[in-house]
Amino acid sequence: MRNLLRRFISDTRGNFAIMGAGCMVLVLGCTALGVDVGAIYADRRKAQSAADLAAIVAAGNLGKAASAAAATVTANGYPARALLSVELGTFTANAALTPQARFVTPATGAPNAARVTLRTETPLYFARMFAGGVNHFDITTRATAASTALASFAIGSRLLALNGGLLNAVLGRMLGTTLSLSVMDYQALIDARIDAFDFLNALATRLDLTGVTYDSMLSGEVKVADIVAAMLSAQQAANGINAATAALSNVSLALAGLSTTIVPGKLLDVGPYMPMTVGSKPKTGVGVSVFDLLSATGAIANGTNQIAAAADLGLPGIAAVSVRATIGERPQGKSWMTVGTEGASVHTAQTRVLVTIKLIGAGAVSAVNLPLYVEVASGTATLDGVSCGRPDIATSSVTLGVTPGIVDAWIGDVSVAEMTNFTSKPDPGAATLVNLGAITVTGRAHAGMGNTQPTAVSFSYSDIVARTKKTVTTTDFTSSLTASLLGDLSLKVNVGPLGLPIPGLGPAVAGIISGATGSIDQVLAQVLATLGIGIGQADVWVSGIRCDGAVLVN
Repeated sequence: MRNLLRRFISDTRGNFAIMGAGCMVLVLGCTALGVDVGAIYADRRKAQSAADLAAIVAAGNLGKAASAAAATVTANGYPARALLSVELGTFTANAALTPQARFVTPATGAPNAARVTLRTETPLYFARMFAGGVNHFDITTRATAASTALASFAIGSRLLALNGGLLNAVLGRMLGTTLSLSVMDYQALIDARIDAFDFLNALATRLDLTGVTYDSMLSGEVKVADIVAAMLSAQQAANGINAATAALSNVSLALAGLSTTIVPGKLLDVGPYMPMTVGSKPKTGVGVSVFDLLSATGAIANGTNQIAAAADLGLPGIAAVSVRATIGERPQGKSWMTVGTEGASVHTAQTRVLVTIKLIGAGAVSAVNLPLYVEVASGTATLDGVSCGRPDIATSSVTLGVTPGIVDAWIGDVSVAEMTNFTSKPDPGAATLVNLGAITVTGRAHAGMGNTQPTAVSFSYSDIVARTKKTVTTTDFTSSLTASLLGDLSLKVNVGPLGLPIPGLGPAVAGIISGATGSIDQVLAQVLATLGIGIGQADVWVSGIRCDGAVLVN
């Protein structure tokens, strides 16, 4: 028996057959497992495609994201329960952030992106023998898509009537120089338009900045002279040598040598394009009026310094005008113009103006000195909605929610110290309107107007292309500001020991002021408009819209 066993062990006949049989079992096992692994990978690709489509559809319909994603999932052959979640959030396209940090949920403000999570099952055929009887494999896929519905918009005030003397006086003081432009020069600047990104790129060239982001450039201190010189470069490149180019060249020359600086981010906010490298230009059009950009630059450059100017306006009933103004800070981090998604906002600056008007009198009253104090709180425009017309972009529209600044106006004796103290409102006493020596006439009046609820303003695509300015007026602003003040005016005739009463003196003074109502309103409107605000009004305009649809992001 022992010999037989020894002979069997030493016999090598048939070894390859035995080894081949064993290898065949292994090959068949690997082949069977490969079938299941291949099926898992194929189903994962299919599930990822479905998740991608669901995320894109959800981001393109943020108002109905969950239902839109569910419909896409079922349309791709998966049951509705396969959709685990649809999360809305904010996506920031910033390469400096890790992919996981670019999508934040819940959204900071209005959401601009959606993240979809999908779970599907792949049946196991042969691998179940190695998986303890489990007959399926769970596949979880996730996709994030962001909407690119953007708009660029601004808030300010239009100049309804041009007066070169007043504009030179006020705008010159704001910029810290002396201007001598004509009415035609100002009209040319109002009509001239440049692209905000062309201006920013010209500024980067002037500052010799390369390889930096818009965010970096906009957050630094830049000389006003360089900003205006960049405007001039962009204007000449866009429109050639014309009246606006010549006028802006004169302004640039007047600023040569001045060291005043501002932070350009207070002027323009390019929103989601902040991380882009300067020199790049996105698809979103951001056209601006050269005058609007110049005026906003002056308002920021002036800071909280007082603007003091005198002007001969040539208006009927007015002999002379002197202006004193202070401009408060805009709300923190807010600019005059921005590019953004729903929820983005722009603001005017709180402004205080004391206009002393010398009115031409009559009879015993040769002149009336009328001190008008006007305070306009910050106005706001918020992007309430961007409706993207697809596939026809011409059907797109933008809606802004606009709240003009509340107006508080006085005829009274307001001191310079009260004008610069933005922590409290002035409560002036009566001002001396007429001084005849032994007889004086004092007066005091107050008027306020404003509404705190925003007004919805819609812009069609044609409005956007034309950059049409639309005006929102406060709901209780039913008459001129001067007329409102006159309705509250309380006059007092004061007769000294040696004075003799003058019959009808009070009504005569009231009549002189009333007769110049239209001219007084023009003075106030032009002064405030030069500072970028209106009396109980706010002008808003949309300069560009981008509707590329939703795209996958990571």
